[in-house]
Amino acid sequence: MQIWVDADACPAVIKEILLRAAERTSVRVTFIANQSVPLPRSRNLRFVQVAAGFNVADDRIVASIEAGDLVVTADIPLAAAVIDRGGLALNPRGELYTRENVRERLSMRDFLDQLRGSGVHTGGPAAIGARDRKAFAGELDRWLARRARSQQPGS
Repeated sequence: MQIWVDADACPAVIKEILLRAAERTSVRVTFIANQSVPLPRSRNLRFVQVAAGFNVADDRIVASIEAGDLVVTADIPLAAAVIDRGGLALNPRGELYTRENVRERLSMRDFLDQLRGSGVHTGGPAAIGARDRKAFAGELDRWLARRARSQQPGS
């Protein structure tokens, strides 16, 4: 099990949490983006640059994951596709997407898109705060603990 990051819009503070987790636990973390993402040299980190284009990075992530992998993304359609493939999706605010809540989030996203299309200003998300960072780190730690248990002999 490894971590995949939709890196085009990954907040720097979340990237730092992931970098520390990779070194601390030796989990493989792969950042996928259509623009360069500087990473420190590490055997646990990998960067894959994809061509520019709508959903190119998302499609690469979905094609690459295996059941149980974790994908870090704020992209709700990508999260839904990851869940359909047996992966887990975690947004940078620490919300773990599930089969149940991802459908609700997709509906809300579509509704807000319709509002924006009709000229209503819906605003954007607030900046990532301390509570978001703590929630993200907590969910990441829970996934890492499950991963460690699954790699123990006899599991």
